[in-house]
Amino acid sequence: MSHATLTPKSRSSLRGATLPKWFPWAVAAGATAAGLGISAAAGLNSSIQWALIAVVLFVGGTYAISARIEGGRQAKDRVATSMVWVAFLLALIPLLSLIWETVKQGVKVLDGYFLTHSMGVVADSEPGGGIYHAILGTLEQVGLATLFSVPVGVLTAIYLVEYGRGRLAKAVTFFVDVMTGIPSIVAGLFILSLWVLILDMGPSGIAGSFALCILMIPVVVRSTEEMLKLVPNELREASLALGVPKWRTILKVVLPTSIGGIVTGVMLAVARITGETAPVLLLVWGTDFINANPFQDPQESLPMYIYLQYNAGSDPAYDRAWAAALTLIAFIMILNLVARGIARWKAPKTGR
Repeated sequence: MSHATLTPKSRSSLRGATLPKWFPWAVAAGATAAGLGISAAAGLNSSIQWALIAVVLFVGGTYAISARIEGGRQAKDRVATSMVWVAFLLALIPLLSLIWETVKQGVKVLDGYFLTHSMGVVADSEPGGGIYHAILGTLEQVGLATLFSVPVGVLTAIYLVEYGRGRLAKAVTFFVDVMTGIPSIVAGLFILSLWVLILDMGPSGIAGSFALCILMIPVVVRSTEEMLKLVPNELREASLALGVPKWRTILKVVLPTSIGGIVTGVMLAVARITGETAPVLLLVWGTDFINANPFQDPQESLPMYIYLQYNAGSDPAYDRAWAAALTLIAFIMILNLVARGIARWKAPKTGR
């Protein structure tokens, strides 16, 4: 009995024709040039119009050429890939535009003096001043919110994953889901009615921290819960089989295994509350002077500073608002980079 053997030449013939790897880039360049040409010929001045024309030509040209050379199935695959890239670019364009505009406008007054001085006696219509009091207030308010939220969130997640059974666990999960969707203004109104109106404590940084806690706790609970669920049950069972109590198993085995993901979730939650304005507007009020005591009197924060400077309506105030916005974006970006670094550093090692 003879067996047929496929040679490399016969295998390549079975695969059929294939377009080169640079084909999508060539079609994209041709579609861009054609879109610009059609827009110029039709007298279209909007960049959005020629971009839409280029997208249509890119997708249509990809399908037409690929269907003729590679076949209908491969053409459909290329069209799907092209649509994914187009969607990615559409999502990336506003983000890059926002960053570019913020950097371009923010660097006008962003310097060492701006970061180390407060507004003090500088009027909103006058040049000068800085955001030191706003940075200090943001760090204290977010720090206190983190100090209150992380233990509550982590312990709640441990209860739901390790101990939670029955109606109580279902009720806690339900309320955590509800808190996840609470608008920041609602959290601010709740603390305003309780802390300021009923207890008559007055505006302060700690009041804003309480409102930020309401927004931060569900994020910490959800992220920690998912990280704890990723810990293999074999690790728990091995520890329990050695006679180790459950609380010690959680402390010495479960938490160290998932600490990277937990810290990442906490950092992302911190980044989420750093830019909140509504609770600060209701509870902290803001001030032009340095107030290092978050437990007494109004305090400033970066989101509140941006809001007040923008409402001032003068050119120097606009420049200060853009510089403060750039500082806030840089702060949040640093937090995200730190979270990614910790996640990579604490990720479980694979291989031998």
